[in-house]
Amino acid sequence: MSTKVVYRKDSGKRRPGYALLFLCGALLFGFSLVNLLWPKRTQLELENRKAAPFPAFSVSTLLDGSWQSGFSRWMQDQFAFRDAAVNTQRAADEVLFQKVEEGGILLGKDHWMFTKLFTVDDATKKQLDKNITAVSDFAANHPGKVTFLLAPSASVIYPEALPLGAPMVDENAMLDDIFAKIGQNADAIDLREPFTELKDEYLYFKTDHHWTPNGAYHAYEQFCTLKGLTPFDRTAHEAVTVTDFQGTHYSATRLWNVQNDEITYYPLDSLMTVYKITGEAQYEPDKTENIVNADKFATRDKYAAFLDGNNGYSTIEGSGTGSILVVKDSYANSFIPYLTENYAKIGVVDFRNFKYGLDSTIEKEGYNEVLVLYNFQTFIADTNLIYISRPSTIQ
Repeated sequence: MSTKVVYRKDSGKRRPGYALLFLCGALLFGFSLVNLLWPKRTQLELENRKAAPFPAFSVSTLLDGSWQSGFSRWMQDQFAFRDAAVNTQRAADEVLFQKVEEGGILLGKDHWMFTKLFTVDDATKKQLDKNITAVSDFAANHPGKVTFLLAPSASVIYPEALPLGAPMVDENAMLDDIFAKIGQNADAIDLREPFTELKDEYLYFKTDHHWTPNGAYHAYEQFCTLKGLTPFDRTAHEAVTVTDFQGTHYSATRLWNVQNDEITYYPLDSLMTVYKITGEAQYEPDKTENIVNADKFATRDKYAAFLDGNNGYSTIEGSGTGSILVVKDSYANSFIPYLTENYAKIGVVDFRNFKYGLDSTIEKEGYNEVLVLYNFQTFIADTNLIYISRPSTIQ
């Protein structure tokens, strides 16, 4: 029996599959062209970080794969419409999937954003022990001079705003231990009780990891009470409010329904000299400016306006008497301007950019007092704080 073969007549029309393939190719080529011509960025403003640089090419980096990895990171950061794509994805995560965490930040009630801290690993525990010992030893070597102020996390003051069942570490227990040990040699200021009583005030930013200038002021009031000082009178100065602040927590989460923060500060005439550091107790003036760089309020990193960021060593002119050295993280930046009411000279050290012990500087500059001011989450993990107890190498 023979098999009948039927041949389909060619109608002369192009198959639909070819048109679809052509369309996809055109779209791919078009988007690649847009991506190529899209303005390249050195800073990702919404994420508050620098964009990955284009990797330098070499045969060795090509062979070991590092060039490809660097190129991939560069492409991701320079991707056309990246901001819109990330915002859309984050909105879908929250609305459709009800996510309560994004980028290491917990999405709490009433637009609160908290730094996630569910566990403290062994390396951090060891670093915390080193930092407690370093501050305690430093205070013991400067008896009667040292005050220690540690700001609690916002989640300790507003636990009811955390996502339901969030297994945060027992920060209260850790704070109790820190204050007990350091308090043996330094005057310690525990803000948990006064801050809890004032929690209805604007103490912490919701989109940022810092406290507000109002929170800093209430911490400053506790310092003044301890020292018998008259606090800066806010009613005697005109306040300025900067709106639309979106801080570091927002940069990590890009929350679609963000509630912007505000920064209220008091313009002062006090000048700050920032020094270029060349060695232990060796520095030369680099620039002199106002303690608040108002130009930075026009940028995304608005909190950096206070003290113009985190300089290694600087000095500030005040209208009070005596002198004080503040050893700090960035929480102190909005706190220190209030001290100009009480001291004639305020020294400021940030160990991220000052890799020396303090004894020589204290002796050279004649500081009467020392304030160590950190927030809890920086204090437990800061690998630079151990410099505080380094003995002077200058004899």
